[in-house]
Amino acid sequence: MLTVLAVSLAVLAGSAAAKGTPTNHHAIAQRQDANTPLASQHFNYNSLPYQADPNDGERGRQSGYNICNSTTEGPTSQCQTAIINSLDDFCLWGPPVPNSAVGDTEGQSVAWCTKPGHGTRVIPQGAITGAQFMRTPDYIQITGLINQVLIDMAADDGGGEMDPHGADQRGNPLGGLLFTNAWGNGYTQAIEWHNFMGSNVFCLKACDPKGAHAADYCQHVFDRIGCQYNAPAAYVDGEFTSCLGESQDFPGVYTGADGVVTTYQQPPESLGPISSMPYTARIPASSSCTTFTSAAIYTGQPTPSVAATTSVAASTPASSAAAAATTPAAAAKSSAASKSAATSSAASASGNAAGAPAKFGMGGVWSIAIGVVGAAVGAVVAL
Repeated sequence: MLTVLAVSLAVLAGSAAAKGTPTNHHAIAQRQDANTPLASQHFNYNSLPYQADPNDGERGRQSGYNICNSTTEGPTSQCQTAIINSLDDFCLWGPPVPNSAVGDTEGQSVAWCTKPGHGTRVIPQGAITGAQFMRTPDYIQITGLINQVLIDMAADDGGGEMDPHGADQRGNPLGGLLFTNAWGNGYTQAIEWHNFMGSNVFCLKACDPKGAHAADYCQHVFDRIGCQYNAPAAYVDGEFTSCLGESQDFPGVYTGADGVVTTYQQPPESLGPISSMPYTARIPASSSCTTFTSAAIYTGQPTPSVAATTSVAASTPASSAAAAATTPAAAAKSSAASKSAATSSAASASGNAAGAPAKFGMGGVWSIAIGVVGAAVGAVVAL
């Protein structure tokens, strides 16, 4: 019987190795109810499941994974756990393959970080040409300018929005999680957040879950009007600052010249591009700023693997860069792009195992061992 048991264990182990499946795959993952919105789920950074969304749906399965470490870090990482800690330590969501449009790949976006150590892809040297980190009573936020081709975005992509919602409430990317240590007591999950990428401009805001208006400050419905309306800031080329600041007006809410407070209603895509806006977003006041003179604050970044194109930040004055952030089209998405993203997600759902993490806690190892032995014993009994 022991011989049969040993053979069964070897067969099972060989089968798992042949599939490239990490030993802490779905069998011990923290499975979530397929009907529970991603933004309603809570995760502990130190005990993440392999995938936050291991369910099937119209857009297929989550394309990447949430357990990220030294074995997953690098230019092909499929890590979908992002970080926002400080001016020199944050991640942005970007495409998994070069020359991509955000609207086509938002469901499969992966984390690109400014530092190694998070198990993600690392933003290449020189990509970020200006950035401001802002801490307010209600949220933390990073805004700035980026040569987007260096994180696999198409040079002419107007971009779009990533957030933990999406039309099917599974998030963009599917299963994408965001954590920060900026609120103390280790890493805290940002339940509500949004990240706009496009036209060489970026903004990522994480709203404090203890705040009463986290969902209001991190609105996800204004996905076509860009950073300057969702995360109003200066967007200055060549400047890197970390500041305290007051909270902005809720995205989409503004006070007119007549003193009347109005909530902007974003028109449907069927009416065409948004060519004008009825208001200019108020830029919140900042204070206690620490200014750095260059991007040297980002350490450990690789050299670009593709030829850098001329970015908005490099080719225009700061005022023009800010205008790009303000332009509604900077975050435009199309229905066709969303359908393409759904098709791409379904097609890639079966191909994630190759880059899966290989290190896990001992609890996971013992769970696997018990499961494998149980399966083997079952096989022996069946014999």
